[in-house]
Amino acid sequence: MEQYLIVNQLNYPIISVLLLLPLIGAVLGLLFKSDKAQLWWGLGVTLATALASLPLYTRFDRTTALYQFVEVRHWLPALGLDYAVGVDGISVLLVLLTTLVMPLCVLCSWSYIKERMREFMFVLLVIETAMIGVFVSLNTLLFFLFWEAMLIPMYLMIAIWGGPRKDYASIKYFLYTFAGSIFFLASIIALYVQTGSFFIPELMTHSFSFSFQVWVFLGCALAFAVKVPMFPLHTWLPAAHVEAPTAGSVILASIMLKLGGYGFLRFCLPMAPEATWYFMPWLIALSLVSIIVGGYLALGQSDIKKLIAYSSVGHMGFVTLGIFLLNDQGIKGAMLQMINHGITTGALFILIGIIYERTHSREMSVNRALGAMMPVYVLFLGIFSLSSFGFPGTNSFVSEFLVLLAAFSRYPLVGALAIVGAILAAAYMLRLLQSMVWADSDGHGHHDEGHGDGHGDSHGPILKDLNAREIGTLSFLTIFVFWIGFYPTPLLEMMDVSVTHLIDQIGTGLNQGGHDNLHHAFSGLGNKVAGLLTTLKP
Repeated sequence: MEQYLIVNQLNYPIISVLLLLPLIGAVLGLLFKSDKAQLWWGLGVTLATALASLPLYTRFDRTTALYQFVEVRHWLPALGLDYAVGVDGISVLLVLLTTLVMPLCVLCSWSYIKERMREFMFVLLVIETAMIGVFVSLNTLLFFLFWEAMLIPMYLMIAIWGGPRKDYASIKYFLYTFAGSIFFLASIIALYVQTGSFFIPELMTHSFSFSFQVWVFLGCALAFAVKVPMFPLHTWLPAAHVEAPTAGSVILASIMLKLGGYGFLRFCLPMAPEATWYFMPWLIALSLVSIIVGGYLALGQSDIKKLIAYSSVGHMGFVTLGIFLLNDQGIKGAMLQMINHGITTGALFILIGIIYERTHSREMSVNRALGAMMPVYVLFLGIFSLSSFGFPGTNSFVSEFLVLLAAFSRYPLVGALAIVGAILAAAYMLRLLQSMVWADSDGHGHHDEGHGDGHGDSHGPILKDLNAREIGTLSFLTIFVFWIGFYPTPLLEMMDVSVTHLIDQIGTGLNQGGHDNLHHAFSGLGNKVAGLLTTLKP
């Protein structure tokens, strides 16, 4: 075990602290009765967790692919089951994304959540522990326990604090995710039966037969594809986003969707390299469909939240595309896209929540002519909209450029098709901006005087611009839009060695594998895959 790990560089168990802080905070928060006390307590706990996570960035060794800040404690010795946690260049940025986004989820709930605040804050803090736990687990069973632990809090968040169709959305979310988890659990059990180990770094180096890899890959990939989500398993996402409260949508978009991409990188690629290569054309094809269909569906939406939800399907398609191109630029672009999507789409959902609090509608036809009434709001809307479709100088441009560069260098046709998704993203985001920022051609905004905080006139209600809390929340995310847009080097350096190591693991697995098994077990499908690969190659 020791050959995969670095002894904790700090003199305290930083990862256990990050797991326990929100959990203890959730329990102690039940003692507070007033909503204001709950909000301040939740903000304090999430800020403390965010500050406690900063040494993961400042003390991270960028020169090694070994796991760092590791803690290993015996859990069930009879089964060889240990509490093993740590981070590498693939997981560390996702942990930091989680801890930095969670305080913003409290801030955007400040006036949005109006009932059962104590229960809401409990659910919010528990889900933070579960999400961090997935990213730091070095044990397959521990990974699965945290994976499942996220399910109930998010279900409750949608079912209790969601919109009019919250029952439908919450049940659909639960069923899709739970169904995928069953196959994932079957894969974990199969890996243990085959090796007698739950230790993820050890499983990554184990050589499995091709037929075994296929079934493990399919079991894991189904669970991860649901979580991303990939076409055609994406239909739960728009319903969940539209009905979830603002914080729920931010958590889903910024963090939970990344669990699928992370799962592919942590399980499928290193543990089933032959199966990954075998299914690569189909995963690339599904990624392209997700990019184009997600963009096309977003273009036809009038509900702002549903538009951003469908856009997530397209943006996450770039993530899976980059992953399954199986080269350095593609995987780095995919990882950076996960971070950037978390920043940009999280901000867009916060902006939607802000306008919904004022007009009580998410329809573009109602939220018009905001430029004159809410100039600060429109400024942030413009920044994050430009980032969403990858405008040069913003964070998303860097990640999408890397994925497209990887696609064109390997399969030019794939790159050309992916560009269609980028064009669709520009179309639906510019349509959103045009509809919300400027007045109609007759010079009037919307005419529904039943909404808003101000007094209506012939041009519709006067809406209050952003307050200090809202400006602070969005300004924090804006920093990352331009920092990553102009200087992504620190983040790319953190993932560089781990990505190189992952690609080496895939190559080693392919060299050690028995390709004859492929033709014996799946000869017909293998020929089709080979034919598809031939058509894709330049």
